[in-house]
Amino acid sequence: MKIRREKPNLTFDGAPTVRQLEQELEREQNKSFCGRILFRTVCTLVTVAAATILMATLFLPVLQIYGNSMLPVLNQGDIVVAVKSRNFQTGDIISFQCNNQILVKRVIARAGQWVNIDSDGNVYVDNTLLDEPYLTEKALGECDITLPYQVPDGKLFVMGDHRATSIDSRSSSVGCVEQEQIIGKLILCVWPFNNFGLIK
Repeated sequence: MKIRREKPNLTFDGAPTVRQLEQELEREQNKSFCGRILFRTVCTLVTVAAATILMATLFLPVLQIYGNSMLPVLNQGDIVVAVKSRNFQTGDIISFQCNNQILVKRVIARAGQWVNIDSDGNVYVDNTLLDEPYLTEKALGECDITLPYQVPDGKLFVMGDHRATSIDSRSSSVGCVEQEQIIGKLILCVWPFNNFGLIK
């Protein structure tokens, strides 16, 4: 007895055309391409952000000013950029850590120099009156150190520009600044835009 084998009934009704298959393949390839582009873009942005944060932390710290001790040069809320340095001159504005805070003050004298301040707020360094065009008024301020005062080795004597209210090296609560405390020298104000420019 012969067994009859029937051929399967093959139909192509509703099957995609070659053109449709090509379009679907192209769509999938485009999806894959877009996915690769998106992945690369995200990786690039993450790398740039990480590099920016690293640079800001290590080389160019960005700080916001709190308080009014540096008026009129710097105002509360100003955003400034500092640069890492170990060489500071009289008149430089620096940021440093003190008592779990970041303070901003101006360098007045360096190690070994003698500082004296009279009752009118005139500052003398090594018996020479300091020229301070950045001040709008002078004051002795909060001063509990014995004057004249010699700056210890490896330290800087700093004062705020708003002398009547600034707590700085004139006060034993702050004292002179050691190199290890210093974050950097302020070089640029970036915000607000109307104050944008080099810091002097």
